[in-house]
Amino acid sequence: MQTLRCYWYVFTLLFTLLFVLLSLLLSGWIEGQFFQTPRSARSPGTRGSVASPTTYRPGGHLIIPTIGVNASIEPVGVLSDGDLAVPTQEPWDGVGWYQYGPYPGARGSAVIDGHLDRPGGSPAVFWKLQSLHIGDSIKVVNPGEKPLHFRIVNMKYYTANNAPLQTIFGNRAGTFLNLITCAGQWIPKQHQTTLRLVIYTALV
Repeated sequence: MQTLRCYWYVFTLLFTLLFVLLSLLLSGWIEGQFFQTPRSARSPGTRGSVASPTTYRPGGHLIIPTIGVNASIEPVGVLSDGDLAVPTQEPWDGVGWYQYGPYPGARGSAVIDGHLDRPGGSPAVFWKLQSLHIGDSIKVVNPGEKPLHFRIVNMKYYTANNAPLQTIFGNRAGTFLNLITCAGQWIPKQHQTTLRLVIYTALV
């Protein structure tokens, strides 16, 4: 009799635990707390992207009067190694807009990249980007629309593997445009430079 009572207690305890576990699963608590990847940890271009590429305006231009840049904007994605792609239509004179984020002028962080130099070392579109200063003006001009005016609020150099992706791609606290190019010394074995220059701007 004592043995039966012991089994009954064990059975009741196991049944209770199973019921609680199933309740938690059905309510989504376990999935939400343990198995869902935080949005801030997702790389650009994954399911956590903040916008679709439908806001693209064909024929748009990036204009930086201080350094004489007037470059056509081309949508780009992400390469197989995870790096941001660069423009292909006008690779040295054009710029690439990251098409899985907002277009310049939409809320969030629009990102545009461009080459620093050409093969052989001659200047490309963002050759003089490092000459800019906080407070300088940048414009995005789309056909049939009023120009969008952005002002530089910060300039930062990062090592290739230490760039704050959430700050560059994921800041939705305002309307931003961030420009990216290579900087530092060339590393022949890695086919890249030691640094990345990021120009942070905000819509005026």
